[in-house]
Amino acid sequence: MQGYSDVNKLKKYVSFFRLRFVMGLQYRTAAFAGIATQFAWGFMEITVFHAFNNTDPAAFPMGFGQLASYVWMQQAFLALFMTWFMENEIFDSIMDGNICYELCRPIDIYDMWFARSVANRSSRALLRCVPILLVAFLLPEPYGMMLPKDFNAFGCFLISTMLAMTVTISMCMLVYMLSFFTVSPQGLRLIFSMTAEILQGIVIPIPFFPPRVRQILELLPFASMENVPLRIYSGHISGGEAAKAMLLQIFWILVLIAIGKLICRRAMKKVTVQGG
Repeated sequence: MQGYSDVNKLKKYVSFFRLRFVMGLQYRTAAFAGIATQFAWGFMEITVFHAFNNTDPAAFPMGFGQLASYVWMQQAFLALFMTWFMENEIFDSIMDGNICYELCRPIDIYDMWFARSVANRSSRALLRCVPILLVAFLLPEPYGMMLPKDFNAFGCFLISTMLAMTVTISMCMLVYMLSFFTVSPQGLRLIFSMTAEILQGIVIPIPFFPPRVRQILELLPFASMENVPLRIYSGHISGGEAAKAMLLQIFWILVLIAIGKLICRRAMKKVTVQGG
């Protein structure tokens, strides 16, 4: 009976995922606009780093081909890792009291929002990644994409990408949960997004930080987002170093989800809707 109950619970969240995933695939115009933006940003980044590489190649911590692959994979799968992408619908439901409708359902709020976030990010990434990767592979060396050095590296990249997306969503879930204790979530969102954008390697890849700073950053949960899978794909980390980075991703997933669920339980005990 317990197994049957667990299967029924799982079906609920699979349904939420499927509905949100299909809904996300409908926004094709937004996807085309996003693709154009990501191409422009990708070319700009590569141009800047190319100038840096020409100025002092010895100070460049990655091969330029590795960096180009890093940048194009970053743009192709940006929707999976961008921390500023959070659902306004969730924040609105917390602020205006519509959360009461969610609380009436026989579901876990945390798990439902988590499933929705996975679906939203996956659908957006699916619409954007194929055109970007196709063009990136057609670009001449060293500006285009490189293939991973072997099948094992590609397999590690796929696993690490799923783990990185899970870490990203787990971090965003903390923002959702903490919003129950604020008058407005805007300040919380802004601080989190700006901090994560720098520390996860979106603005500057983590290998470009000074060695001592990089060693600290690589231990933080932010580095377990896009930094790990993109460096695995580009070949900048491999073997035992990649395995350690993936184990750290798993560690942060367990820690962040545990903290998020703890805050969620506390919020559900204290949540007040229209003074009730």
